[in-house]
Amino acid sequence: MNPRDILGAVGRPTKERVGFVLQSMAMAWGVLREGAQPSTWRRSVRRSCRTSLTRSVAGSLGTVVVAALIVGVGLVFETIYWLHNVGQEAQIGRILVAVLIRELAPLLIGIILLGRGGNAAIAELGALATEGEVAVLRAEGVDIFQYLVLPRAFAFAIGGFVLGTMFVMTALISGFVTGSLAGSVHTSVFAFLDDVLRAATASDVIVFPTKLLLIGLTIAVVRCATGLGADAADTAADLLPRGFTRGITSILAITLLLSAVL
Repeated sequence: MNPRDILGAVGRPTKERVGFVLQSMAMAWGVLREGAQPSTWRRSVRRSCRTSLTRSVAGSLGTVVVAALIVGVGLVFETIYWLHNVGQEAQIGRILVAVLIRELAPLLIGIILLGRGGNAAIAELGALATEGEVAVLRAEGVDIFQYLVLPRAFAFAIGGFVLGTMFVMTALISGFVTGSLAGSVHTSVFAFLDDVLRAATASDVIVFPTKLLLIGLTIAVVRCATGLGADAADTAADLLPRGFTRGITSILAITLLLSAVL
């Protein structure tokens, strides 16, 4: 095989992947920069953000509640039960903060958002790109970034934080109720929640919302970059697996990075 062909075979996918990462980073920076300017939030942008936020939260709420109930029984209750049996009740709050709040909740919320709201976003944007409607909007003078990317990015970031908070509260309360029924808990639910909150350090208070906001933002950016970057030959069957793989990789990267730094 010709050396030039070898370099081309290696360089094309490498260039594509590096270009996508750089494009996603540029989109994320644009969201933060333009989102901080009050003039950006015109009526159409606010309306699009509200619509995307409603879809992301309402579409994922049922899945989040079910997942939280399962985690509450499988993780929170088991932690309470076994630590109660060995006389280490004082460690319950610390373990739940470290495992549930810091690590598990942001990861699961990211996966749920990616599967529920993310697929709809990539299918919608991919259809707009492949059918030429994005080009039509540009020709009409519409700012594609502010009209399609910015509202979704803010909606997914806020939606991730809201869903993550609901997930943690539902998991803790369901685990407490199960523990009370099993006779492993002898305090009130407010005392239990207070013990968990007191076990959280300053790093925990920072990392939890930061992970949720960044994961939501990243999912939206990755989905928008994948959908808007679709070619005329791309179909939903091509775009959805591609976007899912990129989204999962981004979620894991953010989770590992923030866990290591904070």
